[in-house]
Amino acid sequence: MKKTAILLMLITILSKTLGFIRDITLSYFYGASSISDAYLISLSIPMVIFTFVGIGISTGYIPMYSRITQEYGEKEGNRYTNSLVNILTVICTVIVFLGLSFTEELVHLFASGFEGNTLALTIKFTRISLFGIYSTGLIYIFSGFLQLKGSYVIPALVGFPLNFFIILSIFLSFSTTTMMLPIGVVLAHVSQLLFLLPFVYRKGYKYELVADIKDEHIMRMAYLALPIIIGGSVDQINVLVDRTIASKIAVGGISALNYSNKLNSFIKGIFVTSLSTAMYPIISKMAAEDNINGLKKTVSEALNSISLLLIPAAVGAMIFAESVVRLLFGRGAFDLKAIEMTSNALFFYSIGMVGFGFRDILSRAFYSLQDTKIPMINATIAMIINIILNILLSKFMGIGGLALATSISGIFCTILLLLSLKKKIGLFNMKKTAFSFLKITCASLIMGAIAKVIHIILSKFIGEKLGLIGAICTGAIIYFIIIYFMKIDEADTMINVIKKKLKTGGEGARNE
Repeated sequence: MKKTAILLMLITILSKTLGFIRDITLSYFYGASSISDAYLISLSIPMVIFTFVGIGISTGYIPMYSRITQEYGEKEGNRYTNSLVNILTVICTVIVFLGLSFTEELVHLFASGFEGNTLALTIKFTRISLFGIYSTGLIYIFSGFLQLKGSYVIPALVGFPLNFFIILSIFLSFSTTTMMLPIGVVLAHVSQLLFLLPFVYRKGYKYELVADIKDEHIMRMAYLALPIIIGGSVDQINVLVDRTIASKIAVGGISALNYSNKLNSFIKGIFVTSLSTAMYPIISKMAAEDNINGLKKTVSEALNSISLLLIPAAVGAMIFAESVVRLLFGRGAFDLKAIEMTSNALFFYSIGMVGFGFRDILSRAFYSLQDTKIPMINATIAMIINIILNILLSKFMGIGGLALATSISGIFCTILLLLSLKKKIGLFNMKKTAFSFLKITCASLIMGAIAKVIHIILSKFIGEKLGLIGAICTGAIIYFIIIYFMKIDEADTMINVIKKKLKTGGEGARNE
C-alpha cells in the first residue's frame, strides 16, 4: 500500500500543480469578479447535483464487483458493470432535462445574491456545463473498475487532460467569447473519459446493452450507495449554503472562497486522496476476510501518516496565508481586495485541514465494513452545525466566518466518526495516534515560528516572494529534523524508505 500511495502522491502533486495553474490562469484573466463568480457557480450546480451520486456509486461498486466476480466470475461482473453504465446514462439524461427546464431556479438556489447580467450569464453557463455529467458519471465507474484490476495510476492521471482543456478554454474565452468557459469544461470531461476507455477495454471490459434495474447486485449496490449519496449531498449542501451567503457578502466572495478552498484541497488532496485510494481496496478485502486486526492497523497507520504530513502543512498555511495567496494569485485582475478575502478564508479553512483528512480515512473504514449509515448520520449532524455557524459567524467575520464554520463542523464530524469506529471495532491504537498527534503538533509549531522569523529576515534582503520560498524550504528541513529525533514510527518508516531508495540508486550507479 505504501509504495502505491507514494506513486499516487507524486502523480497527484503534478496533477494538482496543473490544477493550480488553471486557477491562477482564471484569477489572472478574471480575478474575483462577477464573471468568475458566474463561471464557478455554473460548475458547482452540476457538481452538487451529480458528484455525490457518482461518489456513492463508485464507492458501492468496488465491494460489489469484488463479491460478484469471486462468486460468479468475470462475465457476471462485466454484466453488472454494463447494467450500471446504462442505468447511470438514463439517470444523467433525466438530470440534464430537469436542469435545462429549471436552470434559473437552480441558479437562484445556488446564488440568491445574483441579479442582472451576472444572473443571466450564470444561466447561460449552466445550461452548457450540465452536459458534462454524462462523462463524469462514467468516469467514476471506470476508475473504480481499473482500481479493482490493480491499475491505480491511470485513474490518477485523468486530471491532466481535464486541466489542460480548461486552461486552454480560459485563454480562448478572453480573446473570443466567455461562452468558451463552460464549453471548455464539457470538453475537458469528455477528454477524461476518452483517456480512460482504451485502458478499460484492455483490462477486459466489453460493452453490452443491458440495464436490469431489478438485478439483485444492482439493488444491493444501491442499498450500500444510498447512504453515501445522502452523506455526499450533505457536503454539497454545505458548499451551496457557503456560496449562497458569500454571494450576498461581497462581489467576488464566491471566487475568494473557491480559490482558498482549492489551495486547502490541494494540500489535503496530495496526501489524503493518495492514501485513501490505495487503502480502500486493501481494507475492503480485510473486512471481507474478517481480518479486523489488520484493518485496525492499516487505519491507524493511515491516520498517523496524515498527521505527519498535514499538521505542518496546516500550520504553514495559516502562518503564510496572505503571502502564499499573493505569490500564487497576486497579478492581473486579482486585486488587493481579492487577496485579502482569499487569504482570510485560507487561514480559517486550514484549521480544519487535518480534521477533513481524518474524516476521509475513517469514512472509508466504515465503507469497507459495508456500514454506510454511520458516516451519513455524522455528516448530517455536521451539516446542521455548519449551517448554524455559517449564519452566525458570517455576520461578524464575513468570508472568513464561512471558512471557519466549515472547519469547526468538519472537526466535529471527525470526532463523531472516531468514537463510532471505536464502538464498532474496538480500540485501534488511539492512544498511540493521539500521542503522535501531540508530538507532531509541537514540532509543527516550532517549525512555524522559526519559518516566520526566517521569512521576515530573508524578505529584507531578497524580497518577499523569494523569502517565502526560502522560509518554507528551511521550515520543512527543520520539521523533519525535529520529528526524526522524536522517534515517530511513520517518520522512521519514511526515512528508511528514502535511505533504501538512495542506497539502491547508489549501487545501481556503481554497477553501471
